[in-house]
Formats: sequence, structure tokens, C-alpha cells
Amino acid sequence: MLARLREDVEAVLERDPAAKSRLEVLTCYAGLHAVWAHLVSHRLWEGGFHLTARLLSQFVRFMTGVEIHPGAQLGRRVVIDHGMGVVIGETAEVGDDVHMYHGVTLGGNSPRPEKRHPTLGDGVVVGANATLLGDIDVGDDARVGAGSVLTKDVPAGETWTGVPATRVGGPSAAEEHEESDAASEGSESVDTGTSADESVVPGDGAEAEADD
Repeated sequence: MLARLREDVEAVLERDPAAKSRLEVLTCYAGLHAVWAHLVSHRLWEGGFHLTARLLSQFVRFMTGVEIHPGAQLGRRVVIDHGMGVVIGETAEVGDDVHMYHGVTLGGNSPRPEKRHPTLGDGVVVGANATLLGDIDVGDDARVGAGSVLTKDVPAGETWTGVPATRVGGPSAAEEHEESDAASEGSESVDTGTSADESVVPGDGAEAEADD
């Protein structure tokens, strides 16, 4: 357990330039406190103490602004940056080294007791106020832009953003761009003065679709 707590603290120090010391991370990072409390509530849930687990999760929600259902599965070194407004549903699965900003929702879209929440692979980054709905898979190292609404699977390494979210970067987008360039070779073109598209980097909102 202590080794895991150290991992989480080091993950925050590595990813958040605002973190100045381990003591600051231990005392001031509500998202980290919520993740640690979830370790307890999830064990209670798995042990059949469902009401106790829910009561603990609701207390943590009141204290931190982060609601993680006890049934959700979280990997190692998950960082919830700022934390306020994050909601993670019962059947959500979150991989290792995932980074989520404030206002993120991993929500369900089915009234039935089935797998109805997203699955995030390792190294996924989800920008502020992004909403991911349903039993969808977000592949390893994928990125979801701030404010996006995602209802489709995202292949590994790709960047999706918008409402509804569409692919704006990653291996598949690069291949499509190369094919488009190849198809246009030899044809006349007119310079419109527009700049090339730029991939959107998810974050917590200080830049357009990006970090503060």
C-alpha cells in the first residue's frame, strides 16, 4: 500500500508543474485523496459491503468534489487534476497512468445492470469537462480534448475532440493526410492563406481545448 501511495505522489509531481513538494501533494490534492479513498471503498464493494462502500464514496464526494463509484476499477498512478466535478460510473475501467482534468464524466447510457461505462487504456489523457458515454474503449495513449462529448471507440494513440468528438490527430489521421497529399500531387492548387490544422491537446482549459 505504501509503495502505491508513493507512486501516486511521484506521478503528480511528474505531471503537474504546479506541484512544488511531496508535502503539498499529500495535503492539497483532492483528486489524489479521492483515488486513495476509492481503494478502500472498492475493497468494501468487492467484499459485498455495498451500502458501506457507497456511504464512504458519498462522503468523499462531499469532501473532494470527486465522485467515484465503488464498483469502478482504477489502475495505478491515476491522476485526477484539480478534481472538482469528476464523475466515474460503476462499470468504468481506468488503466494505469491515466490523467483526467476537472469536470470529466465517465458516464453510462443504459438503464440495465450491464457494462455501460467507458474503458480507458493505459496513458490516456482526458481534458477538462469532457464527457465519455457508454461502453466504449479508449485505447492506450489516446487523448480526448477538453469539452468533448465522446460516444465512440478511440484507437490507441489518437486524439479526438469536439461535440460529437471526431478524430483530429494520431496514426490514422496522419495516414489519411498522407493519402490526401499523394492524391493531390500533380494537380493545380490555390493558396488560400489558411494555416495547417493543429492537433488539440487536452487539458484543463486555460488554452483553447488545452491546459491552464
